[in-house]
Amino acid sequence: MDIIIDNKSGAPIYDQIYTQIKNQIISGALKEDEMLPSIRGLAKDLRISFITTKRAYDELERDGFIYTVQAKGCYVAHKNTELLREENLKKIEEHFEQIMQLAASCNLSNKEILDMVSFYLEERK
Repeated sequence: MDIIIDNKSGAPIYDQIYTQIKNQIISGALKEDEMLPSIRGLAKDLRISFITTKRAYDELERDGFIYTVQAKGCYVAHKNTELLREENLKKIEEHFEQIMQLAASCNLSNKEILDMVSFYLEERK
């Protein structure tokens, strides 16, 4: 498992860890029931406080991406299809926001945007 901490990023370190592990789980790079590095081990590897790593793991568990087995460690949870769908819907909404900003900068009307989407969908058939 690769985690890269970007000190120049405005995102908190625990959030960077959370996001990178979550993305690896969603992409399938981390498989169901795969053991994650220990909280202390990951903290040592990243040269950060174990409290920071624990917070990321706690949030991943709270959101259903991992589970903990007492005295054994943390593991990738079974994929919840509804959770994955929700994550993908959020990504789509982010892309729509970018599309709307670009469309506004080009003075496109709603009809022109819808025509573009319709054309795109027809081309994919």
